[in-house]
Amino acid sequence: MKWTVRKFRQHKGGAPLGLVTAYDYITARFAHRAGVPLILVGDSLATTALGHATTIPATMDAMIHHAEAVRRGAPDAIVVGDMPFLSYPTVPDALRNAGRFLREAGCDAVKLEGGVTKADVIAALVSEGIPVQAHIGLQPQSVKSTGYAVRGRSAEDADALRADLDAVVEAGAFSVVLEGVAPEVADDLTKRAPVPTIGVGAGWHCDAYYLVLADLLGLSDSQPPKFAKAYAHLADDAVAAISSYMAEVADLKYPDAAHSY
Repeated sequence: MKWTVRKFRQHKGGAPLGLVTAYDYITARFAHRAGVPLILVGDSLATTALGHATTIPATMDAMIHHAEAVRRGAPDAIVVGDMPFLSYPTVPDALRNAGRFLREAGCDAVKLEGGVTKADVIAALVSEGIPVQAHIGLQPQSVKSTGYAVRGRSAEDADALRADLDAVVEAGAFSVVLEGVAPEVADDLTKRAPVPTIGVGAGWHCDAYYLVLADLLGLSDSQPPKFAKAYAHLADDAVAAISSYMAEVADLKYPDAAHSY
């Protein structure tokens, strides 16, 4: 079933949706076969797939390269390109780089971090026909100044999140990511928002949820965040399979006649 941005927006209030973050053709095919409605090509590419400590090293060229692969692997899903660090400091920068996601990678939309401070950028993109997914709460591109603390635990912080939500919705965002937000505040924001909210470590009250496929499948060697649930443990299977292959080569069992021309 083909998903569109309009259909996703209209799903507000329906059954919660499981969404994933993927970075390549193979894992995008897994998501496609499972019927995932929306795939984010996240700037978490930098940490999950490229081995960096933060998302900041992700570049536009790298994001476009991986978004193209995901688009080819998941023809029916909405593919969202994540605007990397310093790709949208001004409206002209944002228009140029968001346009690359749509034109070069075939994405359906882009995601960017920021609330009140980025409402003008969101409005400019939307006015040019570029769908935008907003991202408020914990913002990984700003961790060097703000850290990884959960947002919304004080009344003042909760009020700031409401202001951010109102600003991005008014600017035209078709959905809003709530990352690292206290569950009771995420519940309030989800009820307040006329568009779907997408939770990332924001409790159980959102309209949809993101999980990085590497965490969902148990592929990562690093300790995943608390909210990331592994539904398989494929890293262990992969190590066992590689070890078996190496042992068969050493024992002259591979390649054999069945695996030769």
